[in-house]
Amino acid sequence: MRTRTLLTLTAAVAALTLPAVLPAAAGTAADTPVLTTGAAGGTPVAVGDTLVAPLASGTSATFHSSADGSSGVSCTSSQFTVTVTDNPTAPGTATESLTAHTFDSASCTSNVTGVLGVTGIKVANLPYTSTVSSAGAVTVTPASGSAVRTTVSLRTLLGSIDCVYESPGLTGTASNADNSIAFADQHFTKVSGSGLCFADGWFTATYAPVTDGSGTVFVN
Repeated sequence: MRTRTLLTLTAAVAALTLPAVLPAAAGTAADTPVLTTGAAGGTPVAVGDTLVAPLASGTSATFHSSADGSSGVSCTSSQFTVTVTDNPTAPGTATESLTAHTFDSASCTSNVTGVLGVTGIKVANLPYTSTVSSAGAVTVTPASGSAVRTTVSLRTLLGSIDCVYESPGLTGTASNADNSIAFADQHFTKVSGSGLCFADGWFTATYAPVTDGSGTVFVN
């Protein structure tokens, strides 16, 4: 009887000394945001941070006259810049403002008959809204009533011409394998320009790595 009382008392004291179960602390898997740096599940990307990405090493951004063709314009230097506007808990969708999308004309060439060179590629109607989902789906959307607009300026045998193209929006894929954002055969339609401008354009490019300051960005 005495032994049972002692055991009961010991158990009660042990129960009182056990720590309470606490909710998950910030930064754990329970509240990992869609975008992190350093690793999947790493340091959260803060709202207001600027993310940049150049073309993946050894690749080109191309703007071809057909989805499966090779005629058009190719650039080996391009970069996009976005500002993070929302980075919710994963799974979810992060939102960004795409403020710049540039192409170095010195790195651009064209194999279109009658074209002597590329004098510039300019993206207009910025900023665009960009989203990245936990599944890796990327969208680029212009403001309501606007379009993703790109002007390709060319030197031709007949002088300088501007070929203006528009798209209602772009879709791409984010990958943690190389911290990339890839766009494949995104369709644009010519809205102005001479007969030397092809009627439709298909944009393909892979940007990597996406970075936030010095850290690479991962999607969760």
